[in-house]
Amino acid sequence: MYKNVLQSIDHIAIWPVISFVIFFLFFLFLLWWAFTVDKKFIEAMKQMPLDDSITSKTVTHEITE
Repeated sequence: MYKNVLQSIDHIAIWPVISFVIFFLFFLFLLWWAFTVDKKFIEAMKQMPLDDSITSKTVTHEITE
């Protein structure tokens, strides 16, 4: 039954292509961000779980300076 419903929709074949393009663009964006992000930001985020005295406000303030 469901197979017949999907086959009756016009231009149904375009949706997998659109989904792949969205995924691929998102992946490329994350790849670009990973290589261009400030190294101080990465270091601050890496140390955050280990240091109990740091709050998110101090990290944000330190990074923007």
